[in-house]
Amino acid sequence: MFEILTVCTGNICRSPLAAGLLHARLGEFDPVVGSAGTRGLASAEMTPEAVKIALALGVLPDVAASHRSRFLIEAHLDSPDLILAMTREHRRAVAELAPTRLRSTFTIREFARLSAAISDDDLRRAADEAGTDAAARVRAVGALVASYRGLVEPPADLDDDDVIDPYGRSWQTYLRSASQLVPAVTTVTEVISIALDGHAPQPTARAG
Repeated sequence: MFEILTVCTGNICRSPLAAGLLHARLGEFDPVVGSAGTRGLASAEMTPEAVKIALALGVLPDVAASHRSRFLIEAHLDSPDLILAMTREHRRAVAELAPTRLRSTFTIREFARLSAAISDDDLRRAADEAGTDAAARVRAVGALVASYRGLVEPPADLDDDDVIDPYGRSWQTYLRSASQLVPAVTTVTEVISIALDGHAPQPTARAG
């Protein structure tokens, strides 16, 4: 088992959408995927627009419907093997709460940008050196991706590492936000799948 935490501001648009997509796309590995907000509302549902996008992208209806927002606290940062923030501001908030987790914390688009410079073989090698435990393998590839900070050129526009906040804005802004988020989710999924290749939980044998 391994754990991912996604982080945004209100925990009702971007981070629950990211969490739902990651849970759906990494389902064969039985992940624990949660989300939280740096100024999270108390037990709020996803916005209708975010739910509509989530369902269109394959998130199960009960997963979208059951989401309730929560405020990010330090305790939420103890166990995740990978922490994916929606913006640099959210990444900074995580670092302020738990400085030791910086190596495991990225904006989701930053993670995608850095990992593009790493070969599949290098990802597998880092994971293999960590052993067979899924959480250790995910942390190992996260550390490898983090080591490319400073080696990979930053984007010309630093905002390209962020996913824009659609809350309270137009449907077109929701679509634009999703268009930034979804490719990054795809890359995260690919990287973790490479790291865990052959390490999915085995089905429990049925008695009888």
